[in-house]
Amino acid sequence: MTVTELLKDTMEDGLILAVLSGRKDGDPKKIRIRPLMLRGEEAYQAEYILDNKAHHRNISRDELADYIEDQLSKGFRQLQVRGKSLDGTVLVSKKGRASVNCKHHEEVHLPVITAHNRVKNYILPEGTPVPFLVDLGVMTSEGRVIAAKYDKFRQINRFLEYIRDVLPYLPDDREIHVLDFGCGKSYLTFALYYYLHEKEGREVRITGLDLKADVIRKCSQLAQQYGYDRLSFRTGDAADYSGEGDIDMMITLHACDTATDYALNTAVRNKARVVLSVPCCQHELNRQIKSELLEPVLRYGILKERMAALLTDGIRAELLREHGYEVQLLEFIDMEHTPKNLLIRAVLTEKKETADSERLSRMMQSLNLDPALHRLLSEQ
Repeated sequence: MTVTELLKDTMEDGLILAVLSGRKDGDPKKIRIRPLMLRGEEAYQAEYILDNKAHHRNISRDELADYIEDQLSKGFRQLQVRGKSLDGTVLVSKKGRASVNCKHHEEVHLPVITAHNRVKNYILPEGTPVPFLVDLGVMTSEGRVIAAKYDKFRQINRFLEYIRDVLPYLPDDREIHVLDFGCGKSYLTFALYYYLHEKEGREVRITGLDLKADVIRKCSQLAQQYGYDRLSFRTGDAADYSGEGDIDMMITLHACDTATDYALNTAVRNKARVVLSVPCCQHELNRQIKSELLEPVLRYGILKERMAALLTDGIRAELLREHGYEVQLLEFIDMEHTPKNLLIRAVLTEKKETADSERLSRMMQSLNLDPALHRLLSEQ
């Protein structure tokens, strides 16, 4: 299969995302391509960063293959494409030879945003001051994004794009209840409230939980200052949460090690409609994993740590599927900014995937793994 054939098949399947990367000389280092509607026609938009600013180029459907092949000839060594049911990878050797691989998967049912200027026009745009972003040091009072905080600004907008994708799964006839475990300084918590309440006009109640009392006090003061009367913060632990009422959306961003598992267990127990989780510090399985077959690799600490982290989140995703969630593992922010860039996005469908349960159990047993989420869900 050639690069052109892969792109043709993926576009016919329904291209969701293409990423060019691996460029060592010259800029930009990465180009992300997403679908959009341009004057009623299906097209694509390429986004890349130069001099800390986002640049965009609109590309017609007929031009996309030529554009990507041209970029591959200019030093990009890797192309990853994702379609509704077809994924592909292109690797370019130093001699310029391209190897193409593709695989089919179950069709993705989550909505794909294809509106024009989805990326170019940020949900929280530059030039428009947002009070909490000013107070948190991301923007100036004139709405200019501080250069050192531009990555944080992009992360906030990326997060809100993920929220916009799952809005159809949240109730529109009553108040939306959101629980944010390990909210920390609450950049994203404030952004979520502002987006849902101020921009979307939805009735929303958000509860932020964190173990640091000083952080909770500061966030509570800011919420009161902005008049966000349905945004509250309190000291609390995901392990012993016993709040009342339905949870429509559960968020946990960078909750350390098994705190993520306790948060996911709370989401499953309360049948949260949407789960957004960015795990962090997956140490538990690193202490457990044992395999005579893999010992030649596991003897290297850095490889063992990475393998344990991937297994941790892969098992979490499978356990959520077993409990009625449709799950995606997505890139949250670019790897160059932080290695903790994996987002687990799950939507409750009540369609339980039990076919792979036995295989998952065998895999965990063969690697001596007994992750916290598995234990917690087994207790229910």
